[in-house]
Amino acid sequence: MTSSLAVRPAQRSTFAKYRHSLWLLTKRDLSVRYATNALGYVWSVLDPLLMSLIYFFVFVVVFKRQDRAGENPYIVYLMVGLLAWTWFNGTITEAARVFSKESKLVRSVSLPQSLWVARIVLSKGIEYVASLAVLAIFALLYHAPLTAYVVWFPVGLVLQAVLTYGLALIVAPLVVFYKDLERAIRLILRLLFYASAVLYSPTQWPVETHGIPVRSILQLNPLTGIMGLYRSAFWPKELNMFHVLVSVVGALVILGIGLWAFRRSVPAVLKAM
Repeated sequence: MTSSLAVRPAQRSTFAKYRHSLWLLTKRDLSVRYATNALGYVWSVLDPLLMSLIYFFVFVVVFKRQDRAGENPYIVYLMVGLLAWTWFNGTITEAARVFSKESKLVRSVSLPQSLWVARIVLSKGIEYVASLAVLAIFALLYHAPLTAYVVWFPVGLVLQAVLTYGLALIVAPLVVFYKDLERAIRLILRLLFYASAVLYSPTQWPVETHGIPVRSILQLNPLTGIMGLYRSAFWPKELNMFHVLVSVVGALVILGIGLWAFRRSVPAVLKAM
């Protein structure tokens, strides 16, 4: 295993060496995950699919919620948000335990430690892209009209990858020093889920509640603009360029902080592992 992941000879460029190694790590991650599960690919879409059906039942069947203009069909609206959230949530959750789980390999393989975080983002991203086939089936079944705004979808993919990688670089070393953070991160992710327009449109946010400018605060969440980019493929009104700008700036700032913090903490992380 060590030899197969080792850095290639010096004549190859650094980027090419690390790109190949990242792909090997990602394939290993996917192979191990699916080799131990009989249903394989199904598990990557089962959770968001089940959650979509539950939320649809609760909001539409139990509470008699009618599909809002611009959110019809609501089951597809839910799936767009929940599939993207599964990628984000799964990556941050795994990043929180990457160094405790892979400590022996991280020490024995001559690779930048950041690759162990990057391969989680990439493997979960591949699962997300694969799950879009299920979204397409539901879009066809419920006649969700695909629009020209689908060209914004890849922009959402890139922004989410950048944002998620930056956050994962911050989370991974912190948990090594503060073990209780792993549980705290799960709680924070639950709160963030409801603050990221996963289940509803940002237009439903109250402008102000008890003197608190709720909408102004929630608009600063980079995931909001990313969700809008995805959903604009079916509902062009979901595209809000201010939210997108916040997502771009937020993703780049968080990536910058993540790279800086990770680089500074690596020596201490290796000692603490």
